[in-house]
Amino acid sequence: MSGPAVTALGGGHGLSATLTALRFVTDEITAVVTVADDGGSSGRLREELGVLPPGDLRMALAALCNDTEWGHTWRDVLQHRFAGDGPLGGHALGNLLIVALWQLHEDPVAGLDLVGRLLQARGRVLPMAAVPLDIEAVVSGLDPADPTARQTVRGQARVAVSAGTVESIRLLPTDPPAYPESVAAIRGADWVVLGPGSWFTSVMTHLLVPDLAEALEVTRARRLLVLNLDPGSGETAGFSAAQHLESFAALAPGLRLDAVLADPDVVEDESALAEHAGRLGAALHVVPVGRHGGGGQHDPLRYAAALRDILYSPRPAH
Repeated sequence: MSGPAVTALGGGHGLSATLTALRFVTDEITAVVTVADDGGSSGRLREELGVLPPGDLRMALAALCNDTEWGHTWRDVLQHRFAGDGPLGGHALGNLLIVALWQLHEDPVAGLDLVGRLLQARGRVLPMAAVPLDIEAVVSGLDPADPTARQTVRGQARVAVSAGTVESIRLLPTDPPAYPESVAAIRGADWVVLGPGSWFTSVMTHLLVPDLAEALEVTRARRLLVLNLDPGSGETAGFSAAQHLESFAALAPGLRLDAVLADPDVVEDESALAEHAGRLGAALHVVPVGRHGGGGQHDPLRYAAALRDILYSPRPAH
């Protein structure tokens, strides 16, 4: 099939949805995945062994598995989670496999590539940074007695479920090193896709890694931002689609976009949203990408069709 070289940035279920859809569109896929997770199995392995949190990396690899019995079997093995209250309870087998390979190979990227070979993955998965990251957010609205008061919330798991409004975020360390492969994937792509996903803890975090932010600004690739199917939930409770674009502009004022993709169910005022997108240099595409009946899940074929129309569009003349 071949197709445009696409580098997708994000983490968790949002990135998995994008990768699943991209497999219908191109064979040239690279995922650059957040490494700030500090909850669940990933958090336990990170704390105990000092490694990058493997969970979002595992999910991205599983989404890229080969569409054969072999690929699906090893995808299911990778995603298998142990039950019970013992030491293995709650761990995904794929997390353990990835960490084992990291202990056998000095380069974590080499370990991820080996898992990709096992899955016969149609693409490559890379970490966003070379060290585990912590997210620190300034959140308002946590104190009922003083809704304007701001508090600092630390940790991806806590920020993701915060009941307040995220005013700003930062990464710790503040200047984390990025893998050269991740920077090269952004610089060498035809398209870079950001989102969907947890807005502040999966998508926007990439803009806070200096090497990645610079690569996003100078890349020859066109840039697509995909808005969430349910933009006003979780850590962005109360946010409209337009407010997502405003927060993007505030966090990365020097970064221009070429396209914004939104499902019509999340667009309150299409002309206003198009105006917000235009300020970022982007054309707005309002196309159904969710499953029929809602549920907040992407339909892989509808999402793939929307991506195909954008990614295969001719580059505008300047």
